[in-house]
Amino acid sequence: MIQNKNPNKATFANGCLWRSQHFRNVKGILNVTNGYSGGFVVNPTYEEVLDRNTGHALSLMIEYDPNEIRYENLLELFWQSHDPTSLGSQRQYLGPQYRSIIFYHNESQKEKALLYKKKLNESGLFDLPVVTLIEAFTNFYPAEDQQSNYQSIHKKSNCTHTIKSKSEKIKSIFSF
Repeated sequence: MIQNKNPNKATFANGCLWRSQHFRNVKGILNVTNGYSGGFVVNPTYEEVLDRNTGHALSLMIEYDPNEIRYENLLELFWQSHDPTSLGSQRQYLGPQYRSIIFYHNESQKEKALLYKKKLNESGLFDLPVVTLIEAFTNFYPAEDQQSNYQSIHKKSNCTHTIKSKSEKIKSIFSF
């Protein structure tokens, strides 16, 4: 379990472990770890999380160099990587383990996440309101090896998410 509230870490739940690919190979991101966060079961397995009995969401923890990339840039990547208007599902995947959450590690991250969410809702980019939860980071459990880097190992995945014009629209709203 990782409990360190390091300001150089960001933890997001964006509906699917394999969406971590969206963050890999980005300048300034040092490491991306797939896992589970926000629940009450110690050391859960992937199957336990999918069974909806742990309180955890499928999450990723990002270690980053703030001299290379800002937290706001990570938020931008987060919003692009999934549907933030759906709290308990991502496309065909249903359940609280797929919820959209920003787990903030400090007050600065909390303020930035709240501001970003407000701007997104005011922008009209989405037909529905952004319902992403913003919660204090409490715990993170790394996923099993077979759940890490899944998409690069298995070229076809049911969790493939294509981001088209949303990316450019989000970039036009924010000038980070």
